[in-house]
Parts: sequence; C-alpha cells; structure tokens
Amino acid sequence: TFLVFSDYNRPSIRLAALSHYPSIFVFTHDSIFLGEDGPTHQAVEHLEALRSIPNCHVWRPADGLETAAAWASAVTHKNGPTCLALTRQKVPALTRPEGFKEEDMLKGAHIVWEPNSTPIQVIIATGSEVAPAIEAAKMLTDKGTPTRVVSMPCMELFMEQSEDYRRKLLPQNCRLISVEAGRTGCWRTIIGDKGLAIGIDHFGASAPAEILADKFGFTAQKIAERI
Repeated sequence: TFLVFSDYNRPSIRLAALSHYPSIFVFTHDSIFLGEDGPTHQAVEHLEALRSIPNCHVWRPADGLETAAAWASAVTHKNGPTCLALTRQKVPALTRPEGFKEEDMLKGAHIVWEPNSTPIQVIIATGSEVAPAIEAAKMLTDKGTPTRVVSMPCMELFMEQSEDYRRKLLPQNCRLISVEAGRTGCWRTIIGDKGLAIGIDHFGASAPAEILADKFGFTAQKIAERI
C-alpha cells in the first residue's frame, strides 16, 4: 500500500519489532512525488516515523539492484520486521564506480559516484533522490568542488557497521549533505549539526512530480545550487 498508510499499519509493525518477529512490509508511493493526490496522500514524516521504531529495518532503494538487495536483506533479517519504501516514479539504473561490491549494499550504504580527485564533501541520498544527487555532484565537481555520492538505502544497517566502514564512506574531514524527500530530523544522526540537510519539513502540494521537484528543490540543478 501507499507509504502514507503506514500510519494504520504502525501497531502491527511495532508489535513485530517488539516481538523480534521477521516480517516484510512493502510500501510504495513513498514521497511528495506521488503528485496530484496532494499532501493527504504524500508521505513526508513516515520514513522518519518508521525509522524511530527499534529493531525495524527501513529500506528506501534507489534502483532495481538496491531493491534486490533490500529483498535479500529482508528475507535474512530474522530478528524483526523490514519495511520497503518504493518510489512511484521511474528511476534510472545506476552505474556504480569501479571496485563496487554488491555485498556492500547489504551494509546499508555504499558509494555510487566518486570524483576523480579526493572528495571534500559527500552527498548522502536515498531512493529517487540518488540519481539527481549524482547529477548535482557532477556539476559541483566540474566547478571545482570534488563531491562523492553515497546511497544509503538502510540507515539502520549502516549504523550497525564498524566505525572503519562508516568513516571510509563518510570521512570526518568532509562536509556532509543529506538529500531525501522527507523530514530531515533523523539525518542529524548521520550528518551532525554542521551538515546540510536537504529535505521537506512541511507538507507537500498537489502538482505533477516534476513541478514539485523543482518547487521544493529536488532537481539536480536545485540541489547543486543549495549546496
């Protein structure tokens, strides 16, 4: 069902998490880009709400390969529920950098674009925002600011990884930017107080997805300008 209706589903998800019961909840239409149905049906706070449930893995994959990884993780997660949040709109199949290992996706985050020189900032994105984040990173890199892009489809799994792995993806000397079409509060755990959180901390609007992306700053150009 639509991610916004996880409000009705939440007691079952919470009980599954509390009971350490392996189960899979599949949601679609995961953001304001649902479009013309308007803010009543557009998920804004729901990713953050699900992530706040202890023992629950929330996956927001960026393309088909990450969706496969999400399913692989879900069927092997024996200690609680997994929620999959899938986009309504079409997304491209991402081209990963040289050295990419598919098993790294099961760690909750991996590098999806790397500049030719040492990055000085890292964009962390999820779901349908990963592709425009990559395009924004290319623009910024071309203008002299080498920018890495990390896709983080499962924040919970990433936080379970070793400090070495987390620092490898998000070096301490890099500026961190999160990009997700949802509330930004939960991203402070990742990017800290000095990081830039690009998201939507208010309700959406009724309009086609392309117009909403431009209005609320989720196109590649708008992301680059904001950074």
